Amino acid sequence: MKMAQNCIGGALNPPKILTPKCIPISHPNPSSLSSSSLRKFILTKSKKYLPPSICISASMSSSQQHQPPLSLEALKTSERRNEVLNAIQSSLSNCLSVTHLDLTVPGLKSKTRGKVRDIYDGGNYLVLVTTDRQSAFDRVLASIPFKGQVLNETSLRWFNKTQHIVPNAVVSAPDKNVTIAKKCSVFPVEFVVRGYVTGSTDTSLWTVYKKGVRNYCGNVLPDGMVKNQKLPENILTPTTKAADHDVPVTPDEIIQRGLMSRADYEEASKRALQLFQYGQVAMKHGLVLVDTKYEFGKAPDGTVLLVDEVHTPDSSRYWIGHSYQERFWNGLEPENVDKEFLRLWFNDHCNPYEDKVLPDAPEELVSELAWRYIFLFETITNSSFEIPTTKEPIHDRITQNVSQALKSLS
Repeated sequence: MKMAQNCIGGALNPPKILTPKCIPISHPNPSSLSSSSLRKFILTKSKKYLPPSICISASMSSSQQHQPPLSLEALKTSERRNEVLNAIQSSLSNCLSVTHLDLTVPGLKSKTRGKVRDIYDGGNYLVLVTTDRQSAFDRVLASIPFKGQVLNETSLRWFNKTQHIVPNAVVSAPDKNVTIAKKCSVFPVEFVVRGYVTGSTDTSLWTVYKKGVRNYCGNVLPDGMVKNQKLPENILTPTTKAADHDVPVTPDEIIQRGLMSRADYEEASKRALQLFQYGQVAMKHGLVLVDTKYEFGKAPDGTVLLVDEVHTPDSSRYWIGHSYQERFWNGLEPENVDKEFLRLWFNDHCNPYEDKVLPDAPEELVSELAWRYIFLFETITNSSFEIPTTKEPIHDRITQNVSQALKSLS
């Protein structure tokens, strides 16, 4: 299998061996345990296998411990939901789907369009505009009110909180949907950090693990793990881009293929693991940070910079913390704030890969997805999402704010 071969460690960087030191194996024959029994054995033998949000109660004040745990019921019944849904429904016609700042802002040159972000060349800087586009099946399905603001402001908060770990490319944020960044050479590698054996895609850790792969991207995995189990320690499983998909690579392959120098890779990988650990510890509001991706670039002076996005609902997998233990114990999937229902609706109502014209997404599904993005923002950041109070077209607002920001930087 090509994928398995891509993930076998070589001589430059010896494989990292994960030993299940979180589990003091005292069962006479642990290999004989069923999946359900093994889950119970893991959970009763080691608190280290529980997410930080579960283990943190001992260090919380009594008032904090009496706060109700995060529940998916809040998605359906909270007063905040009704308040936000009203704002969402009134903003369905004022989403940021496309941008053309190269025509409206003096000094901006070429535009690069990504799935969600539009990137403009501003001379000494890049202007990154996070839109409301929702993509799947390699095309745009809908525009989700406030999604761009959620992603941009989530990243900005984490960029600010993690400067002690690694410098980043952020220069300023002149608008709720915009970040102005330093120019740098972005490494063609995504640093995927994982804390759990989970996932369902071809490159997910659980998919390859259940096929018998025990050396994945330079990490030697122990036998006997079950789906959604916490790893003995966080691991890095880097990927690089192929024509239309991500390809797992080992550290050796990254260096041998000239994707990064050894020094740059070692620096970026060290920072990625530190960022993930910090994110797990900082997530004290009921969510478990399961896995995420980071991207890095190199500034003209040689500094490795954190770029793109950090711990957003799009770049990260989150689970509900308080129910993880019981659901894992019983072989159930962890609870999460699902965002897949819109993609599934299109899959059921058309051929999204081949149909030239897609049906319009139902407004109630678009509104629900917008609310879930805001719910995640407020839970991840432990802050209230600021809903714009004016009905000014978003593109006009961005044009004005970016124009003023670039003048001040010139």
